[in-house]
Amino acid sequence: MKYFFTFFSIVFFMTCSAFSQGKVVKYTVSAGETINQIAQKFKVTPYDIYQLNPDARTSLKPNTVLLIPNSSGKSVLAKKDETSPKKGNTKEVIHEVQPKETFYSIEKKYDISDEDLKAANPFLEKNGVQIGQKLVIPAKGSAAKNVATNKKTKDKVSEKYVYHDVVAKETKFSIAKKYNTTIEDLEKRNPEIVSSLPVGYRLTIKGTAPKTEAAASVANTVKPSEAKKSADNSKKVTTYMEYQVKPKETFYSLGRTFHLTQEELTDLNPTLSEGVKEGMVLKVPSGYVAPVPIIVKEEPRQTEKPAENKGGIQILEKVKSETVSADPEVVELSKKRGQNERKKLVLLLPFNIAKIQNDTVGFASRVKTDKFLNMTLDFYSGAMMAIDSAKTLKLPIDISIYDSQETKNTSNIPSLITQNKLQDANAIIGPFYQTNAETTANTLRLHNVPVISPLSKDSANPIDNLYQSIPTNDVVRNTVFDYMRSKNGNIVAVVDKKKESVISYIKQNQRGVVFASLTETGGLDVANLKSLLFPGKMNYVVMETGNTAMIKATIKALIDAQKTCQIQLVILEPNSTLDTDEINFENLVKLKLMYPSVTRESDEAKVLIFEKEYKLKNKVNPNTYATRGFDVTFDTMMRLVQGKTYQETADLITTEQVDNKFQYYKKEDGGHANKGVYILYYDSDLTLKVAN
Repeated sequence: MKYFFTFFSIVFFMTCSAFSQGKVVKYTVSAGETINQIAQKFKVTPYDIYQLNPDARTSLKPNTVLLIPNSSGKSVLAKKDETSPKKGNTKEVIHEVQPKETFYSIEKKYDISDEDLKAANPFLEKNGVQIGQKLVIPAKGSAAKNVATNKKTKDKVSEKYVYHDVVAKETKFSIAKKYNTTIEDLEKRNPEIVSSLPVGYRLTIKGTAPKTEAAASVANTVKPSEAKKSADNSKKVTTYMEYQVKPKETFYSLGRTFHLTQEELTDLNPTLSEGVKEGMVLKVPSGYVAPVPIIVKEEPRQTEKPAENKGGIQILEKVKSETVSADPEVVELSKKRGQNERKKLVLLLPFNIAKIQNDTVGFASRVKTDKFLNMTLDFYSGAMMAIDSAKTLKLPIDISIYDSQETKNTSNIPSLITQNKLQDANAIIGPFYQTNAETTANTLRLHNVPVISPLSKDSANPIDNLYQSIPTNDVVRNTVFDYMRSKNGNIVAVVDKKKESVISYIKQNQRGVVFASLTETGGLDVANLKSLLFPGKMNYVVMETGNTAMIKATIKALIDAQKTCQIQLVILEPNSTLDTDEINFENLVKLKLMYPSVTRESDEAKVLIFEKEYKLKNKVNPNTYATRGFDVTFDTMMRLVQGKTYQETADLITTEQVDNKFQYYKKEDGGHANKGVYILYYDSDLTLKVAN
């Protein structure tokens, strides 16, 4: 509380001081307002607002009071609905974007240039034209505006901009280093990445593409006019293809897709002078590669009971697929498939439909607040992608999906068993809660039905037909120690006194590991740590602490010791302190930071295809639960069509899907667990690689 009061006092003092100097103003957020709209009102960037209001990155609620920087140094009071044209000396006009309006039609209506419109509305560079937006239309022929625009244009003459699509394993640091810029500049030009760096996001970058990628990035970074000059010099001809305009596409989105300006698009396609219309067939450079779908269009599904449809999310009670042999080359488990005997897979997912239907709050509101429901829906969306893939492969599997109606200690499973809906299944995925999964497995043990627990990390009770698909924490830790021993490494542990559970685990399970001494105040004894390192042998230093000072001291000591010893830094679990600005990421790369993980980051073709297809179907990138839903479901289905039982494949075969590895083993006390763990490390090229 004392710390909080001190912190609050400092913030309050700084805020009052800032206001007294007229450098910031207070602004109360109205319902439905966005950061971009507020930034437009005050002629600042979203990044500037985030700098003073960090919480605005994650949520922006009505009546929230924001601190807005005042670049002019004068006190400004923004009114809430100030959309009418200003009176007095100004000649600017406020235009509200109407349906089907585009950059071109607005500019033609007011007889202004593309540069003037974007200069007056900076947010258009990022968001494009959207219905309902309030645009500032600059006065035609305004000398001051022209001078400002010309000055801005001249300032940008020497600047070159490139686009970069974020791929798996990339970080802000690695991208900034690749393009010889800074993380701060990346965030200023791309405010959406301040809080995260989503895979697939297209970054606008000031600078030039790295030489190593020059040839590969020409199609993505050079405008057609520049590309034409380059092609003429190398005696190559630019080729074109036809592209059909999709719903809601605009000049802005087309320009971002094909890296063409509005004028260049119109030059290639004169019909665009009347605006962009759905279904138009355009002539565009053939460098663009459209996503190639591998999932066929979903056919009508047979349902035993009417499907529940709530909020656009359809929950099916039973899904059936056709019986046709599949292409064996697509199957990774085995190049040969077994018999075509139909199999039955059951998914028990906790939708709790009855609870949702009786909820007076409403489904939409519940989705916003119920994390467990969100997790369920994400898992379901991934599972449906797997089911669609199975249909494409014509796998002989019947899929039944039931609402398990779960709470932590209750479920609908007894009722489903009473109705004989589970006893004849060849495999069951779910329930989610560990206690319910164990109860289900125990009840179906006599029927020898394998029950796969999809999400629990708990150590399971010894039940022969229960399969834990997520490795437990001890299995994860054991894997990294087994790896270090397999390399005949010298293992040294630097562990904070507060990490009692880690100290206990290492002492009880990992003999031969030497602990570095700590000082009386709990800090690291650097001299002792260095004395424990062996020249001529790989030294693995396991660091477990959240103390910034201890982390810095450990890293510095290891960097110094690298002059005479081989050293690799190891952590046993995610450490948020390493992600702060106080820790130099380059040093972590120098030490090839290594850690165990139940998931991987891969750029394999099948992984990239899944991510593209998921985003195409669901309009968002897949999160951990969605990918988990796909991996567990697809892996289970593929095991069922190998001509063996699920139990037999689990004992014999290790598999890898999009993110997860499935390497089941039979526990001594009964039941099965997964030891499919990846050992990841940062390589010198700033990417994550798999060590094992």
